[in-house]
Amino acid sequence: MIKRTLYFGNPAYLKTTNEQMVIEMTDTGEIKQAPIEDIGIVILDHQQITITQALMAKLLANNTALITCDNTHHPVGLFLNLDGNTLQSEKFQAQVEASVPLKKQLWQQTVIAKIQNQATMLEKERVNNGLLLNFVKEVKSGDSENHEAKAAVYYWKNLFPAFLNFTRERFGAPPNNLLNYGYAILRAIVARNLVGSGLLPTLGIFHKNQYNAYCLADDIMEPYRPFVDKVVCNIVNNNGQYLEMTPNMKKDLLAIPTMDVLIDEQKSPLMNAVQRTTASLARCFEGKTRKILYPSFT
Repeated sequence: MIKRTLYFGNPAYLKTTNEQMVIEMTDTGEIKQAPIEDIGIVILDHQQITITQALMAKLLANNTALITCDNTHHPVGLFLNLDGNTLQSEKFQAQVEASVPLKKQLWQQTVIAKIQNQATMLEKERVNNGLLLNFVKEVKSGDSENHEAKAAVYYWKNLFPAFLNFTRERFGAPPNNLLNYGYAILRAIVARNLVGSGLLPTLGIFHKNQYNAYCLADDIMEPYRPFVDKVVCNIVNNNGQYLEMTPNMKKDLLAIPTMDVLIDEQKSPLMNAVQRTTASLARCFEGKTRKILYPSFT
C-alpha cells in the first residue's frame, strides 16, 4: 500500500484519538480524520500549526517522516523514528563494518544509475544525451574519475530552455526553488525507508559531513533526483510562470511519492521503489547481495 503524504499549508490544530490523526482547521472549523497507519509523510507548512506531542509520538512510532517548513515555505527540519526495524542493531553492525571496496562498488552503481536516468531525462526533453551514455560506460569503482560531476555540468546546462541560462544552485534563481522543494520531499522518503530497513541515515557510502545527519539518504536519493527534475520540467514547460511557487505547483511536487517508476523490471510507485532500494542496500551490507536495486523511467 502507498503511504499517504499529508500537506498542511493553513492554520491547523493536529491531535490524535483512537489511532487517528484528528485535523482541526482553525480558520474554518472543519474537522477531519486520517488513520495514522496510512500516513508516510507529513509536511507542516504554516507558522500557525499546532501539533500535540502525543500525535508526534504516534506518527514517529509508525515510521512517518515529519517535515517542518520555515516562514518562506522551505523545508528546514525532518523528524524520523529511532527504532524502525526489529533487527536494527544487527543491521547497524553490518553497515558500520562494511568494507571500503564494497562502498566503492555501491557508489559506482549509484552514479551509473543516476547518470542513466539523467540521460533519459535529456532524451525526454529532446536533448542529445550521447555524452552521458558514454559516461555510464566509463564510471569506475568509487567513481574515481568523478563522472557524476562531469555529467552534472552537461545535464544542468541542457535540461531547461536555453533562455533561462539556468545554473543549479541551492539558493539560486527559480526554478531552483522548485527543485529544492521536490528534493526535500524525496530526501524524507529515502530517510524514512532507510530507517525502516534498519539502517543509519547518518553513515553514508560516499557523502561524509560531520554536520549532515542524512549522508546515506543523500547517497541513495541520487538516482531518484531525475524523477523530481521531470516534475519541475513539466511545471516550467507548461506554466511559464514559476518565480513563485503556487498551490498547483506544490500539488504536483507532493505527488512525487506516487510517480510510476520501473524497478527490477516492474512498474512501481516511487515510494514503494525506494523501500525496495533501501532493503536491497541492507542486504548488500549483510553480504547477501552486491547489487542495489535502483529505478529507471517507465
